[in-house]
Amino acid sequence: MKIILVKATLAAAASALASLAAVALIVPAIGGVVDGNAWLMCILCPIVVAFPASTYTFWQADRLRRAHSELARAHAQLAAAHRRLGEKASRDDMTGMLNRESFFERLDRQRESAGRGALLIVDADHFKMINDRYGHLAGDEALLEIAAAIERAVRKGDFVGRIGGEEFAAFLVGAHDQEAARVAERIRREVEQILFRPEKSDAVPLTVSIGGISCAPGATVSELMRSADKQLYEAKARGRNRVRLVPGISEAA
Repeated sequence: MKIILVKATLAAAASALASLAAVALIVPAIGGVVDGNAWLMCILCPIVVAFPASTYTFWQADRLRRAHSELARAHAQLAAAHRRLGEKASRDDMTGMLNRESFFERLDRQRESAGRGALLIVDADHFKMINDRYGHLAGDEALLEIAAAIERAVRKGDFVGRIGGEEFAAFLVGAHDQEAARVAERIRREVEQILFRPEKSDAVPLTVSIGGISCAPGATVSELMRSADKQLYEAKARGRNRVRLVPGISEAA
């Protein structure tokens, strides 16, 4: 309020000076004479009118500025909340990874916009046994350990998701055959090295089987999934805790 009063005082003073200047120039030009009372009125009238009017105007302008700032802040908070809700809706509640729908949406966008890459499907071995023997809480703990191992093993820029109960997927952006094989083997080793002791029991081994396909531009998501699923089935059939990865589908596939 202090600033508003200072601004209003300056505006009133400027009005009074403008009034004096106008009278001093105009009245003599038309043959008139300005006496003492006239000079006094030239000063008082602008001050009496300008000061309250300026005070009200500056006060309203300040209120409008504050309201605009509050509206901008509320809009920013709303946008942030919307982003958080969108992010939450795209994530698996337990692991924090992309959920199935969001993973495949992102994979589809990636296939449309970029070049090479590799899709890995990672499935926990003998997971039903853990649930049956130790309970679902222990099973959830095992899944969290596996999810963390996958995220440690992939590269910066890759993205991962939980696409089923104990099934995960990773897309290795730009990876060629050898790089995809290295990452897949790194995931397998990271999981194998987990020391999992449900309910303080003896260590229970955790392993995963991994099927993968590296691909050139043009392969569709459904083609990638069918090929990666086939390799995962082969890895399971050959004894589990292993990687099966084949060269990519070409654009002509």
